[in-house]
Amino acid sequence: MHKYTREDIMDLAEDEDVGFVRLQFTDLCGTMKNMAVTKSQLKKALNNECVFDGSPIKGLSGEGESDLYLYPDLNTFEIFPWRPQQGKVARLICDVYRPDGTPYEDDPRQVLKRVIQEAAEMGYTMKVGPECEFFLFHTDEDGMPTTLTHEQGGYFDVGPLDFGENARRDMVLTLEEMGFVVESSYHESAPAQHEIDFQFDEALAAADNIMTFKMVVKTIAKRHGLHATFMPKPKTETAGSGMHLNLSLHRDGKNIFRDDADQNGISQEAYYFMGGLMKHIQAITCITNPTVNSYKRLVPGYEAPVYRGWSASTRSPLLRIPPVRAEHARIELRSPDSTANPYLAFAAVLAAGLDGLRNHILPPKGVDQNIQSMTDAEREALQIEKLPENLGQAVRELEQDTYICEKLGMGLASKIIAAKRQEYYDYCMQVTDWEIVRYLYRV
Repeated sequence: MHKYTREDIMDLAEDEDVGFVRLQFTDLCGTMKNMAVTKSQLKKALNNECVFDGSPIKGLSGEGESDLYLYPDLNTFEIFPWRPQQGKVARLICDVYRPDGTPYEDDPRQVLKRVIQEAAEMGYTMKVGPECEFFLFHTDEDGMPTTLTHEQGGYFDVGPLDFGENARRDMVLTLEEMGFVVESSYHESAPAQHEIDFQFDEALAAADNIMTFKMVVKTIAKRHGLHATFMPKPKTETAGSGMHLNLSLHRDGKNIFRDDADQNGISQEAYYFMGGLMKHIQAITCITNPTVNSYKRLVPGYEAPVYRGWSASTRSPLLRIPPVRAEHARIELRSPDSTANPYLAFAAVLAAGLDGLRNHILPPKGVDQNIQSMTDAEREALQIEKLPENLGQAVRELEQDTYICEKLGMGLASKIIAAKRQEYYDYCMQVTDWEIVRYLYRV
């Protein structure tokens, strides 16, 4: 991570001929927003003097909350490699503040900061390694996105089967130019589906990285005449795209999830953290899988988790302990997708884990067989619950989990619940093509 001062950024902007700076932040849904300033206004921005009207921004609206300020995080200053070499464009990721100088409590980045501070007071730092999947589709003659692809590539295929390898390579090189450490990139299992994995980082930096990653992927795809989508399930007949989260806790620079004496290589703290996650996962699902389409991915037959369980030997459960040991010991949460607001998702996951640590919550017994192939009676005997089957169920679970709502902030939680309940209601009111084909000529 950079360690910039205001003077450093002013000097960099001058030396690199930066002409434009984007002040970025996210709304409730994790959509990136920005206010742009020229270099002449950069000093004002660095002095936290940029004000904006928050009332049109989803999740940042409310009575008396229209005037809000952007406070740039100096360490997030980056120059976009794909913009002009003269009059370059840079960015700063910002926190949202009130006019009186206090943090705006419903700003997703501030929510994550609060939970990170709570963990720090307990002596913990959470690190996250995301695995982000996406599709590359053709655009039409007007440049609008489609779900069309001519390729039939599969898992780990190479060109010429993998039509997207050139675009993916450029994405990786651009990410590395922006300071990412990209660990791997490859074609995923479905045609036109790809994955790029970058190095884990502390929770706040990891959330910032996800927002930057998605912007880079979409930008480079467009330069190749393609559309990149992180939609969880854009095509019925293929696997969906997830965002698996590899989680570990650290104290004094050491991974406390490590226990070489344990048969799974993880510590008692790791089991407690996992217990807290499993206790609150039904509510957390509304945050980590926040769209109607998210639940089209969480169905049997495509390796996405459907039930609440964990394993160290199978790949399909909700929580997986990867076969790594020592300092790489970690827990993999496999249900999230990239439509999640990463700041809120990480806040909810960390808060749940802290609850497990405080109260010594142990997870149920691990299941070392395919949970989806078990009978209902077998799952019931092992107390294996199903994850929410749709957004409506997930909203109800969040509403009933006062602990997660309190950690998000009751005001923000109520906004999420209202927004997602309306989204599900709007979806249920739609008459789909499937219904027309199924019923129009039969009834």
